[in-house]
Amino acid sequence: MKKLAGERKNDESNVDLTPMLDVVFILLIFFVVTATFLSEQAIDAASNENNDTPPEQEDDKKNILVELSQNNEITFNGEPRAILPSQIRANIDRLKAENPAASVIIRPHDNSNVETMVMVMDAARQAGIFSISIVEP
Repeated sequence: MKKLAGERKNDESNVDLTPMLDVVFILLIFFVVTATFLSEQAIDAASNENNDTPPEQEDDKKNILVELSQNNEITFNGEPRAILPSQIRANIDRLKAENPAASVIIRPHDNSNVETMVMVMDAARQAGIFSISIVEP
């Protein structure tokens, strides 16, 4: 028998979908299992509608800002006078007494010594503040 141009065999029209369904179920199981291990982290952004103070002033009240100059002079919270290294702990204790939840932020100058920064970090730890951040000048 000769095959005409428009005719097809019935065998060619049947496609076995079983392997494709197996792959789809395996992918579905994979994505369900991995989705349960992912935990989303979100930041609670508080609106500033009812607050009259700018955020910069709020951060100044909450944190203790320690600035190190190029000559290794230490200033607290933008005060104009520099303090002696022996007065670091006393100043941190005083500022912590004003706000017990305060954290220390150290802003060193590019030319300041690491030794001075470590002295400030040690004094903060001795005062009981373990939340210490170092920011770029």
